[in-house]
Amino acid sequence: MCNFAQQTKSFFIIFYMQSSLPQNWQQKAEANKKQYERFLKRANKSQVIKELPAIHDKAFEKVDCLQCGACCKNYSPRFTGPDIRRIAKHLRVKETEIISTYLRADEDGDFVLRSKPCPFLGDDNFCGIYEHRPTDCRRFPYTDEDVLVKKPKITLTNAGFCPAVYMVLEHFLENS
Repeated sequence: MCNFAQQTKSFFIIFYMQSSLPQNWQQKAEANKKQYERFLKRANKSQVIKELPAIHDKAFEKVDCLQCGACCKNYSPRFTGPDIRRIAKHLRVKETEIISTYLRADEDGDFVLRSKPCPFLGDDNFCGIYEHRPTDCRRFPYTDEDVLVKKPKITLTNAGFCPAVYMVLEHFLENS
């Protein structure tokens, strides 16, 4: 693809995303936090869980994680034993090297990143270990699973920085 065509394509992707997502979505998410909390508390959880896959897919028609990367820039997933083994094997280093170089134990005893942004995140928002990334990263932002309604504290935090979570919650507010 020629440079002009690539730039044009990038422009339309960004334009489409911006036209689908209010520019001030983070402020709106903050302003609607109490409503989200009320919804998550009162919602028919089984009904919401049934609807989530379709709503998730709809949100991701409009959100391109590579244009955002806020999760990888500002937060850390948990790294489980199997995650650490998988990443160490991929990088051809010892598990202890992954732990000592990149991780620390948090207040719950879980391994999390020592620093932000994620050291595996490239300048282009691509993950350097994408096929081997932690399970938390694979599942994030939990908009297609029961975590959305069963762990409202996580959902409310995620709504403040993840446009997909914001869109899913806004859908439910508009349709409840």
